[in-house]
Amino acid sequence: MANTVSGTYSQALRQEILRSEQRRMRALAIILAVLLAVTATGALFFPALRQRLFSNDISVWAPIAGFGPFILFELGALRVMRWRIAADKDFPRIGRFANALVETSLPGVVIFVLSRHMEPQLVFGFWPPLLYFVFIILSTLRLDFWLSLWTGAVAAIEQLALVYWLLPLDADGTGADATIYYHLSRSMMLLLAGIVAGIVAQSLRRQFEDSVTAAAARDRVTNLFGQHVSPAVVDRLLASHTDPPSEIRPVCVLFLDIRGFTAMSRTRPAAETVALLNDFFADMVAIVDRHGGIVNKFLGDGFLAVFGAPLPDPDAAAHAVAAGREMLKALDAWNRRRPMQALQVGIGIHSGDAVTGTVGSAERKEYTVIGDTVNLAARLEQLTKDTGARLLVSDALVTQARQADAADLGPMAIRGYSAPVRVWRIA
Repeated sequence: MANTVSGTYSQALRQEILRSEQRRMRALAIILAVLLAVTATGALFFPALRQRLFSNDISVWAPIAGFGPFILFELGALRVMRWRIAADKDFPRIGRFANALVETSLPGVVIFVLSRHMEPQLVFGFWPPLLYFVFIILSTLRLDFWLSLWTGAVAAIEQLALVYWLLPLDADGTGADATIYYHLSRSMMLLLAGIVAGIVAQSLRRQFEDSVTAAAARDRVTNLFGQHVSPAVVDRLLASHTDPPSEIRPVCVLFLDIRGFTAMSRTRPAAETVALLNDFFADMVAIVDRHGGIVNKFLGDGFLAVFGAPLPDPDAAAHAVAAGREMLKALDAWNRRRPMQALQVGIGIHSGDAVTGTVGSAERKEYTVIGDTVNLAARLEQLTKDTGARLLVSDALVTQARQADAADLGPMAIRGYSAPVRVWRIA
């Protein structure tokens, strides 16, 4: 089970990282488009404010020239990401780091451009440096600690490099913003933000890993045992972290068959027939669940239920008989509620050793029980037609389940068995 879960997890995680990266690109493209719209509107419709902010008047086309290429880059990267997701291909790791480098350079470009139109000291106190935090926060959606750290490092290094380039620094200057320590501390905060974002991204990835692993393990159990397994049994199987072993073990097998259902289905529409089976089986399966069994497989208008496997149950025989009795009570209640859809069933139960394990191909496996115990339970169910009984059990089961009220029908000839088999009727 571990290998299957690991492979499923790897594929699911890869797909989730791509989808998360796609959401990040989409969010970033929207944010940049909004910034472009706001700055372009201010430059175009508020010329007085533009002249007040910028000592060297800036062109109304500057926002488009600054943000436009990055928006186009983001849209192009988003298109590539969609294509790779559709083709079920991963995005190269080196490409992720290159993408982060290009994106995180946008605030640096804006800072450099604005420094040509206003005092550089004012630019570093304006909104463009704060853009670095937007990229760092969104880097958590990459679900990669090192990419978030890389984003923070790029932001810190670029800002410090621009400070060296654009500002006249003096370690002994009177103004705090004229010292390298002032700007170095700002860059250190960007790097720290990258580290924190990386920790958050790693935490999100770990949570996703846990949820995918649990879902993959639960899907594995569902594939082996079908959807007709009680949640309590699923949880106990998941706790074992392994496939049920192939072994010979004592089990109790119950066969249920609806009498005359094939003939009944000829007079009913297909949809009504299926709906009727689903409704009836829903009641029967719930009874099997309550008594600790599993419905191993459906057989058209009947099913095979197993008690004592894949999880051991020392009282499997008693639980199987109790389930059979409750099924008959539920059947009587069904017939009272739905006289136009009244049903009759035959139930056979036998207890003994059987081979249990997973059978199938590498692509599809299922848990099954094989052996004489299964065959005799099926023969007992078929014998209900000849005896007029609704629930027949074997001598071995009566002994194990301690059914004092069972009626002894004596040794009976059963197809496939050379010697007569002692049969008991219950209810």
